[in-house]
Parts: sequence; structure tokens; C-alpha cells
Amino acid sequence: MGAQGKAPRKGEKRNICENRKARHDYDLSDFTEAGLLLKGSEVKSLRAGEAHLNEAWVGFEGRKMFLFKAHIAPFPQANQFNHEPDRPRPLLLHAHEIEHFREVVREKGLTLVALRLYFDGAHVKLEMAVGRGKKQHDKRQSLRAQEDRKEIARALNRG
Repeated sequence: MGAQGKAPRKGEKRNICENRKARHDYDLSDFTEAGLLLKGSEVKSLRAGEAHLNEAWVGFEGRKMFLFKAHIAPFPQANQFNHEPDRPRPLLLHAHEIEHFREVVREKGLTLVALRLYFDGAHVKLEMAVGRGKKQHDKRQSLRAQEDRKEIARALNRG
């Protein structure tokens, strides 16, 4: 729902949840978005903001791609027709896109990381990227560079 309780307009993007730790743990590249095949009770839970991607990852089963371990809380009013909170959810991508990501992931050390869920109009989309895991010293270096940028910004604002 939008700010006044209306559904978002086409092209309007509204965040549902974000995996902020992924940007710290991985060097990300090759960003893309994919649609999700969801049940009605899942969409209602997402509209209420009842989801998280903390342990979510994207993988392959056969010739399809799935979002694994994404938690979408059960919708209380769905009763017996409720969904499984951590079930694998199929991603909606073209076959050539799936093959591209399958080839990329075959390379050692690369994985597909789920970054955020959002509404694009009435559709639920997943933003994902190809990630290479950072080593501990890389994480410290990233934090140091971030602190340096903040310090420079503070100095510019003062003077």
C-alpha cells in the first residue's frame, strides 16, 4: 500500500526488505532483478512488511532458479490456506538469463546474493547480484575507507 493506503503506481518502487549485510560480506557485480512466483497469502504478508532476507540465497534446481531461505511470515487471516514461511520460491527469468547466471556461478568463489525485495507497481521483484565473498582484511579495508569518506565529508561541512 502507498502512503494513503493506495496500491503503488506502475513504475513506483517501494522497498519491502533489504539484506544490508550482503554489501559488507560480498564484492557485488552484475546486478539484476527478477520476479517472484508467490501465493496470495505471501503477497499480503509482504504488503504488511513481514519478511527478511538475512539468510536468503539464490540457487538452481534443474533448469529453474529459486530463492531459498527467504522468510515471509504467515498471514494470520489466511488460516488453513497459509504458506510455508521458508519455502523455496521460483524466480521468473528468461531461459538465457538463467543459463548466464549458471555459467557465472560455476566460477570458483562466486554466488548469487539476494539484496532486496520490493514492489514495482503491483509486482514483487527481487534485486540480486553476483557476489564474491570478502576476506576479513577486505572487510576491514572497506570499513576504513567508509570512515575516511565520512571524515572528509565532516571536514568539508565544517569549513
